[in-house]
Amino acid sequence: MIVEERCYALKPGTVPLYYKDYDPRGLQIQTRILGRLIGYFHTEIGVIKSSISGDTSRSPSASAGGRCLPPTRRLKNSPDIVVKMVSRILVPAPFSPIK
Repeated sequence: MIVEERCYALKPGTVPLYYKDYDPRGLQIQTRILGRLIGYFHTEIGVIKSSISGDTSRSPSASAGGRCLPPTRRLKNSPDIVVKMVSRILVPAPFSPIK
């Protein structure tokens, strides 16, 4: 089994808009092409960085990566909400229940 992890960095406050477009349109396309979906998640905050003074700040967690864009970015009348996308192929450990 091949497991692909895709991480999209979206503009703040646009997760509901992304989900509204992705389900049902994007999900239907992805399932038809890639098969079974294991999960779909979003985070509430990004990476927490600690500075020397002990202060913390939030920063985007995704970095530049793959070229495949989600459906929302391609909609004619949709705002450009995707900032970055990263795609990785994950290899399960020998003891992983997903193989």
